[in-house]
Amino acid sequence: MDERSTEPSAVARALGGLATISADLRAQSSVPTPGVGPVVLALNEFDSCVRYLNTRRSAGAVINIESEADVQDVLYLLLRPWVIDLTYESPADKSANRYVIKDFVSSSGRFVIDAKFIRNGDHGRLISKELHDDIEMYRTHPRCDDLIFFVYDPSAFIPDQRALRVAIEVDRFYGTGGEKRLKCHLIVKP
Repeated sequence: MDERSTEPSAVARALGGLATISADLRAQSSVPTPGVGPVVLALNEFDSCVRYLNTRRSAGAVINIESEADVQDVLYLLLRPWVIDLTYESPADKSANRYVIKDFVSSSGRFVIDAKFIRNGDHGRLISKELHDDIEMYRTHPRCDDLIFFVYDPSAFIPDQRALRVAIEVDRFYGTGGEKRLKCHLIVKP
C-alpha cells in the first residue's frame, strides 16, 4: 500500500481540491436569484417600461393593460430575465376550502408576487380586505418569506393609498413561538 495515500495532509489536500471543484461547478451551473429588494426596485419601474413601449418611435409592440392577466404578462417580462426560477400561475395549498393562485413564485428567492388590477370603485374600496385574505392564505406557504403585492390602479380607484400601505406593509409572525415570518410589500402603480 502506498504510504502517501494515507497521510492526513495528502487526504486533506485531495478533499480540499474536490471541494473547490464542486464549488466552481455549482457557481457555473446556477444563476443566483436576486433578493426581494432588487425585485421591488424593478417592479417600481413598471410604469416607465410600459410608457417606453407605448410611446417609442417605431411601430412595434404596444402594451394595452386592461385586465389582471395583462398586468401579469408585463410583470413576467420585466422580472424573468433576473429571476430565473420565476414560476407563473401555480396553485397554492388549499386552506379553508379555498385555493389561491400565486401569480408568481421564486422558491430560491423565497417570495411570492401577487398582481391585482383595480377594476372599478368598489374594487378599489375593498382591495384591503382582498389583500388581507391573501395574506392569510400565504402565511402558511413554506417557501414564502416575502409577499409582494403589485396593484395596478390606472383610474385611481383606491381611496387612500397611504392607509392601505400602513395596513399591509408590516412584518407578520406566525406559529406558536412566532418562528414563521411573513413580510408584506405593496407597490401601487397608476
